[in-house]
Formats: sequence, structure tokens, C-alpha cells
Amino acid sequence: MRVISMLGLFTDSLKNRDFISIYKRGKSSADKYLVVYLMGNGTETCRLGVSVSRKVGGAVTRNRVKRLIRESVRLLCKEEGIRASGIDVAVIARKPAADAGYREISVSVAKLLGYLLARTTAADNSNG
Repeated sequence: MRVISMLGLFTDSLKNRDFISIYKRGKSSADKYLVVYLMGNGTETCRLGVSVSRKVGGAVTRNRVKRLIRESVRLLCKEEGIRASGIDVAVIARKPAADAGYREISVSVAKLLGYLLARTTAADNSNG
């Protein structure tokens, strides 16, 4: 994974151990194209990891899907003014994402990430 500083909000990428931790303890939401996991990390930084397996397609297809996901997250954070800190987000692409366009991916990212952020915020408010 590479550092994704271009995303603005997200400053680092996730390592393998971080993915494993998010899978075990994070909250998740899924649709036809993506599975999104979200978990607090106890720091001021936000990290994003994108995983696209070989089941989705060849190298060109996988890289296209990763670019679409990263751009969707970047624009979502910019347009919606999302200012979350201390979260890790892992996005896993499903096979239908290979044939999806930018519109489908961006709608999917917005819906899933918005749902998880609302759920996390609601849980934080009820605990404190």
C-alpha cells in the first residue's frame, strides 16, 4: 500500500496487521460493489486501505477499481466536509465492481461510509 496523502483527510495507508484488526473488531457494511470496514484507531490520523483481489480481474482492472475508490473517498470528504479523525477505513471491492462505473462506485462509497460514520458517531454519543 502507498501513502494516500492526496486524500487530504486520510494521511496513511493500512498495513496487513491493521486490516486483520479491522476485520475482527471493526464495524462493516456492504452492498453489491463494496464492503467497507470502519474502526477507531485512537490517534488523530485517518487511514485508508483499499483491497481488490484477483477475483475482480486483471491488473489493469484492479488498478482502475482502486483509483475509482480512492477518488470517490477523496471527493466525498471534500464535498461533504467530512472531518473525522482517528479512524481506519478498509474498502474491499467485490467482483461486480470490475464492471461498475465511477457513478456506481461513488454512490456505493458515499452510502456505506456515511452509514458507518453515522453508526460510529451515534455509538460514541450514547457511550459518553
